[in-house]
This record gives sequence, structure tokens and C-alpha cells, in this order.
Amino acid sequence: METADGRRRVVVKGLSPEVEGGRYPVKRAVGEKVVVEANIFADGHDALFSALLYRGPGDSDWNSVPMTPLGNDRWRAEFSVDEIGVYAYTVRACVDHFGTWRHGLRKKVDAGQDVSVDLLAGAQLIEDTAARAKGRDRTLLRRAAASLRSDEDVASRVRIALHDRLTETAALYPDLEWATTYERLLRVVVDRPRARFGAWYEMFPRSSSARPGEHGTLADCAARLPYVASMGFDVVYLPPIHPIGHVNRKGRNNAPQASEGDLGSPWAIGSSEGGHKAVHPKLGTLEDFRRFLAKAEEYGIEIALDLAFQCAPDHPYVREHPEWFRRRPDGAVQYAENPPKKYEDIFPLNFETDRWRELWAELKSVVEFWIRQGVRIFRVDNPHTKPFAFWEWMIGEIRKDHPETIFLSEAFTRPQVMYHLAKIGFTQSYTYFAWRNTKFELTGYFTE
Repeated sequence: METADGRRRVVVKGLSPEVEGGRYPVKRAVGEKVVVEANIFADGHDALFSALLYRGPGDSDWNSVPMTPLGNDRWRAEFSVDEIGVYAYTVRACVDHFGTWRHGLRKKVDAGQDVSVDLLAGAQLIEDTAARAKGRDRTLLRRAAASLRSDEDVASRVRIALHDRLTETAALYPDLEWATTYERLLRVVVDRPRARFGAWYEMFPRSSSARPGEHGTLADCAARLPYVASMGFDVVYLPPIHPIGHVNRKGRNNAPQASEGDLGSPWAIGSSEGGHKAVHPKLGTLEDFRRFLAKAEEYGIEIALDLAFQCAPDHPYVREHPEWFRRRPDGAVQYAENPPKKYEDIFPLNFETDRWRELWAELKSVVEFWIRQGVRIFRVDNPHTKPFAFWEWMIGEIRKDHPETIFLSEAFTRPQVMYHLAKIGFTQSYTYFAWRNTKFELTGYFTE
């Protein structure tokens, strides 16, 4: 094992916040603080200096905040995050030779001991510090060092040595040559405030018509926005607004056969009329959707679009990319099942296909398409049924260019899976308290 430089005497460990050894970033919203703590100690009894280093999305240089000792070798500092994006932070610490000297000088003075040699040693430390300083601080330090070397009486020189201003100035220029920096560079993903909290209103566009029995449109949805805004909602969530498949369309109450006039499930996405980048013709056009977004903005409302990566049997993907779907032994495409339930109107995507890179790229392009229309919030349908690696890649890629984007995970699954979805990039999550019915179960869930 390679031996570390023995002149680095300080140990920095136990940093928090840190998620799985820095594998995943911590999260904050604009305006919040990141409170950082670490265990910092060294051999012997020397004073220590430690600083929290951080930089924001547009920073090329590190910002430094001195850390405060809490006791038992635990130190703390904090910084505020004031813009969307990724911040980096770490901790650096070193032996504070000036602070050690000053502490020893104070003890000797209080004990009535001769400190004339100690003052000369302090003068050298202050001169070394002055070499790292600039402007008025350098001048002040040099004058102090000269005073400690002067023929003035010892009491006068001690007063200069122990003056608070000298101590405060010297602390600005620590000797970092043998400093120890924490072994990992950690990250903070900073979202806009709406990522922390939003009041969501779910609206089915086809059910939004003011005329009973008529298929609603996006214009009908726009007409309902004043009512939604009056109740205090700031996000309107739309289930899929895309064309619905005709092949194997389900009837009412999941009936295997659709009757005349049955509209099918909005989650059975795609037909000859288009796929995930199209608007259902009965709802309106893409221009109608953009007008709806603009109208919502007038009321301080954002539109959250459903992101359901699955296809109806007549989705264009099924014809154009048959390699993206599983085949049964009889040659038919495998539809979705959750025995005893069958979803013949939905084909899951096969993320284990040899053409997975092309599949990933296409799904990413779906999100980019709707971002170009003005959408910045996505409610993701059943993300726990798609590979975690895909979501981590896709969300990371999207947020490089659009860090304001919010992804809500419909995490209808177990707690550990929910936690992992949050770590890999999802901004928010919700579930239906699956499998929890008793007071004990619900209390434990909400406490957790």
C-alpha cells in the first residue's frame, strides 16, 4: 500500500450529508441551506482550521466557509443554494499553527512565564502568513510581525500578539500546503421550489366538456382553469393525451371487447393517428395544446404531462421497431399481464432488446419533444417497471439542458424501490399506501 504523505496529519471523515458514499447527490430546492458536518481531528493537541468548500453551477472557483467546532471533533458549516443546477462540495482541514501558537502564548502569559522567545516564533508565523495575504491584510500582518520583533516591552508585544484583529486576519490565510481534503467530491442537485411542493389537480381532458355526453377538448380544459386556480392548485396533471389504440381496445370496466363508442384507455397509447409525440384528434391539435399551456400560465398553473412508456398494438413503434417488443412462442407480441388480469391493449417495451440504445434514445426524444412544447413537469407512469439504469441516464441527460424539469414518480411499489428511484433522479414520488391498511401500518409509513 502506498504511504500517504506523513505531513498531512489531519483526518477528515464522517461527512454529512452524503448518500451512499457520494454515489448519489443530495437534493435541495432554491433558497434552502446545505448544512455540512464532518469529523475532523489530528494527532496531538494542535489547533485545527477547517473549511467547507462549495461551488455552484456557474462557478469556476471554490467558495470557502470556515467551519465551527461543535465538540467531540465534530465540525459544521453551511451554504445556501440560490440557483437551479448541480453544486459540488467537500471539506478541507489543516493544522492551524498560528492558532496553536496563540493558544500556547495565552497559557504561558497567564502562568507568568517568560514569552520573549515565543514572540519571536510568532513573528515568523505571522510573516509566513503575510506572504499569503494581499493588500491591507498583508500590511497589517507585516506590521504586527515587526512589532513582535521590536524592542518594545513584552507586555505591549503580547497585547499585539493576542489582539482579536490580528487573529481574525491571520485566520483568513491558513497554510494549506499539508491540508487534508475529504476523499470524495459530493454533489447537491438543486431544483426550483415547485419541486419541493405543488398542489396537483388531475384533469381528464375527454371528461372536461361542459356538455354532457360530448368528448372534451383542450379548449374545454382551458375553460376550467379559472375554477382550478380558484381552489389554489398550481399544477394540472393530464393523463396521456395521445391517440388511443383501436386494436384490442378495452370496453367499459376493463371489458375485453369494446362496444360502439367506447373510447379505450388513455394508457393504451398509439394508433395510425400517431404515438407518444401526437395529440388525440378529438382533444385538438398540438397548437391547441400550446394555447392551453399559455392559458394555464396566465393563472400561475403549470401543466404536468403523463409519461407512460408503453404501446397499444397499433402504435407506430410496433410496426417500425418490432425488435423493441417481446414475442411469445406463437409469434405474437407479448401483451401486459398481471394475472389474473390481462391487458391485451398494451404492449410493454422490451428493455432487454439488443437495440436498447436506440430505444433509450427514442424515449428520451419523447421527453424532449414535449419540453419543446413548453412542458416542464412529467408524472411518470409505473417507473419501477422499467430499468433503473434507464431512468438515471434519461433524467440526467434531460436535466443537463433543462435542469428545471420535474419528474414525479408513480412509485406504486415497495419502500426500498421508492428510495432508489429518488436517488437516481426522480424529483418527487407518490404511492397509494400499497398493502398498508391498519392504523399501525399507516402510522409507521407516514413516520418513515
